[in-house]
This record gives sequence, structure tokens and C-alpha cells, in this order.
Amino acid sequence: MSKVMTKAVYTTVESPLGELLLVGEESATAHGGTALASLSLPGQKGGVVVQDGWVRDDEAFAVIAGQLRAYFAGTLTRFDIQYASGVGTDFQRRVWQALDSLPYGTTTTYGKLAAELGLSRVAVRALGTAIGRNPLLVVRPCHRVIGADGSLTGYAGGLEAKRRLLDLESAH
Repeated sequence: MSKVMTKAVYTTVESPLGELLLVGEESATAHGGTALASLSLPGQKGGVVVQDGWVRDDEAFAVIAGQLRAYFAGTLTRFDIQYASGVGTDFQRRVWQALDSLPYGTTTTYGKLAAELGLSRVAVRALGTAIGRNPLLVVRPCHRVIGADGSLTGYAGGLEAKRRLLDLESAH
């Protein structure tokens, strides 16, 4: 993560993808009092690991964990989670905001997403890099971005996890 957090809290949540690591910070405005800074999958490329000074607080993530359980059960199609501020560059945040607008159960391509953002074809690689740096897998749906030929490409949590998330969404 590109931001040093103060009063970082974390928990783990069981999921069909394995144990998820959730990291957040206290927030007076977030549901449940925690703004989510990171959600990592087991074995994730560049995934976050617990740092000295972070405090395990399962209760701080009760609302977020409940939403994740509902998502994996197929009863939640849109997360209502406050994200920690100040994470990522301006460009990354712009790309991540576009990811947040991708509807449940749909996919788009890197090229289409770049075009929607007004980026040149040359900038598709930069877009892919920004998507790859998404610190909030699952809740910020980068798994909904696929290759131009329909292939599953480029998921930090692994292509099997991407396939499972897309299958879950298409089944409901």
C-alpha cells in the first residue's frame, strides 16, 4: 500500500477463495467505524501482510465481513463500504473509481475501460498496471475486466480466483 496508515486494524474472513486479510483504519463516518484500506486474497501477488503495530479487531470489520458473506452467498450485488482515503495516485484512483462503476455480473475489456476513461490505446498498459495495483480485491471489481478476446488475464489474486468470482456473479 502506498500510504502509511495510523491506527491500522485488521482481521481475517473466511471465504470460498480462502482466508481474506482485511486491513482498515478507524473512521468516524464509515459504517461500523472502519474504512477499508486493503483486502488481500491468499497467495495474492503483492498482497499485504500484517505489520508490527497493527491491531487485530474482528468487531471493527463486522459490517464489512457481513457484506462479504452476503456477496459470496449471492445476495449482495453492490458493496457499501467506505474506503480509506489517500491510497494510490490520482491516476490509480481514477481507474479504481471506474472499476467501482462496473455492474455486478458483467465484464468489460481493458480497451473498453480505457476508452470510457478517454485514454489512448497506448495508455491501456498503464490502465492495466493501475488495475493490478487495486488494494481492494473482490469489493472493487477488477475481476470484471477481461482480455479483448474474452480471456481471463491479469488478476493479482490469481486467475482461478478471478474465474470463481465471475462464475459466482454469473450464477446469481
